[in-house]
Amino acid sequence: MTGLPIDAAGERATAAANHGGHGGHGGHGGYNLTGFIIFLCSESVIFLALFAGYINFKLSSPVWLPPGVSGLEVREPLINTIILVSSSFVAWAAERALAQRRLWRFRALWLLTMAMGSWFVYGQAVEWAHLHFGLGDGVFGGTFYLLTGFHGLHVITGILLMALMLARSFRPGNYDGGEAGVISVSLFWHFVDVIWIVLFLLLYAWQP
Repeated sequence: MTGLPIDAAGERATAAANHGGHGGHGGHGGYNLTGFIIFLCSESVIFLALFAGYINFKLSSPVWLPPGVSGLEVREPLINTIILVSSSFVAWAAERALAQRRLWRFRALWLLTMAMGSWFVYGQAVEWAHLHFGLGDGVFGGTFYLLTGFHGLHVITGILLMALMLARSFRPGNYDGGEAGVISVSLFWHFVDVIWIVLFLLLYAWQP
């Protein structure tokens, strides 16, 4: 007489575990997503402090640019900015494709997002190689490399996280319980893009 209720309870527990086990919207997936948003808020505070420091140094320094440097070249960084910002829309389209269970479309768009992010990192490396000042060339040199380097590290981290999500998409049933992992990485990518827009305005648009 007691076997049926126990079996039913076991089935309910198994279903609940399967629903939250893949990082879905329910179960622990929701808590993980909330924790990730809190993490992004803490990262925002760090970047805001760096922005405030850059603005304060620029407004208070009598000599801002290193000797022999008249400013930064804008054309190539602008192209890289357009590519990086556009990748956010591609990531959003990939997220939509996954929600519709169109896995191959998700993989293609996700891979394209990774490629666009990689192109941005490559473009930044090329820019660094052609700059006529270094990390030790005054406050401007130090803050420029700190800001762009710290942001570039976030871009590389985002690409690696995307690679992990892409690899997991080949595991059968990995996203049956939800897409909290992909949503978190997508939020991180949008965050990185917004941060770069602010950096572009501070470093390249706001020049002496």
